[in-house]
Amino acid sequence: MDPKKLKFADTHEWAFAQGDIVIVGISDYAVHELHEITYVELPSVGDPTVQAEPFGEVESVKTVAELNAPCDGEIVEINEAVGDDPDILAADPYGDGWLIKIQSSDVDQLVDLMSWEQYKLYIEEEAEEEEDEEEEDEDDLDEA
Repeated sequence: MDPKKLKFADTHEWAFAQGDIVIVGISDYAVHELHEITYVELPSVGDPTVQAEPFGEVESVKTVAELNAPCDGEIVEINEAVGDDPDILAADPYGDGWLIKIQSSDVDQLVDLMSWEQYKLYIEEEAEEEEDEEEEDEDDLDEA
């Protein structure tokens, strides 16, 4: 999928609506920040979702990150291939690396998410904040 057609959450999930079915994945930026993804925990078909609430987890050698739903609804499909082989996320986060499909009860909730252009600015700002924090940590170590 073309990232320019997706909507993005500040927690780095992307969403694409096809009628009232919403396809959900995580951004390329998130994949690279997590580094080596070792495990993906996905919900079961039929599970409910609530906007901005966790529906699963991604584990990497660095951390565990929650996956948050972009809208209310019900899980209608999961990408079992990603659960079996998390490397798919790194290879194709906007295509074969999709995670779940939600039958949305309110697809208008996607309006709350960022466009591709807004998301690019958001991750640039986030990266700058991380650099500033790293510099402060280095300064603290120098003073010690």
